[in-house]
Amino acid sequence: MIALIAKLTTIEGKENKMKNALIKMVAAVDQNEPDVSHYELHVSNKNSCEFYFYEQYENSEAQNTHRTTEHMHELGQTFKDLTEVKPEITH
Repeated sequence: MIALIAKLTTIEGKENKMKNALIKMVAAVDQNEPDVSHYELHVSNKNSCEFYFYEQYENSEAQNTHRTTEHMHELGQTFKDLTEVKPEITH
């Protein structure tokens, strides 16, 4: 089992667009990645520009597959307009 937290920070004023993109990502993961045990989105109570994912994978293969999915690629393209910093990943 592999677990991590991903912190994503959007540009001020783009919180709704970011949230919608991340909700779409959750749905895609739920529908297409059976070896992802948890993929939960949280919005910071202190800063509406900060989003967190709690991610749990059955194994390293599931994590690697997640990184190369079409929906991950699409999210990466969307991030170009919504963020100026890379996600922070904590293992």
